[in-house]
Amino acid sequence: MTRQVCSVCVLDDSIPGTVFDVSGQCSACASAMARKPFEWHKGPDGLGMLDERIRRVIQDGKGKPYDCIIGLSGGLDSAYLALLLRRRYPDLRLLAIHVDGGWNSEPAVRNIESLVKGLDLDLRTNVIEWSEMQDLQRAFLRSGVLNQDIPQDHVFFASLYHTAAEYEIRWFLSGVNFSSECVTPTWNFPAIDLRHLVDIHRRFGERPLRTFPKFTLAQLIMRKHLLKSLNILDPLNYVDYDRRVVVQELRDSVGWCDYGGKHSESRWTKFYQEIYLPRKYGFDKRRMHYASLIVSGQMSRLEALEHLKSPPCDPAIERHDARYIAKKLDMKTAELEAIINAPPVDHFKYAHNQLIFKAFSRFKSSVRVLRSMFKVGKR
Repeated sequence: MTRQVCSVCVLDDSIPGTVFDVSGQCSACASAMARKPFEWHKGPDGLGMLDERIRRVIQDGKGKPYDCIIGLSGGLDSAYLALLLRRRYPDLRLLAIHVDGGWNSEPAVRNIESLVKGLDLDLRTNVIEWSEMQDLQRAFLRSGVLNQDIPQDHVFFASLYHTAAEYEIRWFLSGVNFSSECVTPTWNFPAIDLRHLVDIHRRFGERPLRTFPKFTLAQLIMRKHLLKSLNILDPLNYVDYDRRVVVQELRDSVGWCDYGGKHSESRWTKFYQEIYLPRKYGFDKRRMHYASLIVSGQMSRLEALEHLKSPPCDPAIERHDARYIAKKLDMKTAELEAIINAPPVDHFKYAHNQLIFKAFSRFKSSVRVLRSMFKVGKR
């Protein structure tokens, strides 16, 4: 089947939500290019803006055991975030959180150990009850939906917000960044939709989720938007974040080791991106990753197209990884293969709160517009 490929990046029409203008450019990379001057602040000006924000984080942390929380997955973004903050702001009191959902790769475990020792970090590890995580992920596979990362992502958000409340921490410093994540078509389903998670588990799960951390939209609205008791800052959007430079810097500083593709520090996400998505849904998530690097100037389009000539996963490694996933989930390999080969299933087949999410998003947009109008009026 012939696919339309963006004339600027490498997204194609296999990725849901991708549309093209008359010149052949996709809406996702066009949006990223338009946002770039406002979201990625490089050079001395960016560092000055970050310094100002970190001063507020330290001010808000007075009288509390920590100034802020950072996530630590063993992946590149969170590793460099920890290194940047420790080097530039030695007085910033960090609490690093690692959520162990049972899928850490060996390089990820070594990276976390190296970062904690090399940077003298306080680390809290939240270990998720494996029998519950296993059951929930089997349920999601059997549901056939696109976003198989919902169980992992939901438990991370829940652990983050519950830990912040426990320590009365007002700031989460995130590794999310424009540099490598700016091209984002509207293809996925949000992990915070607890109603959706619960319904899929009710239909396909086999044991109750007694200890699995949960988080609701109402809790998010209360803590983040009404009480203003948790704020999110993305420090990597204020620095010259170049993947190749950062990898070498981490290797030299803490002995960091590479684990392969983006987010492959998780054995589950590696399977999801390299096997499940291409085979069941017919698209290669590398296109999104490469498109972001093209927009941020870290990769040429020709280089990306050359990489895409090879499959997402070597066939021998694919067979090995599929057997590993099936065994860890206590499934027959034949059942896993049947799930992957079965037709896709729309998320909207299951209960969800997307109407509430969209209404809240529209409300936030309206508030931002009113605030902008009020500021203009005051001038």
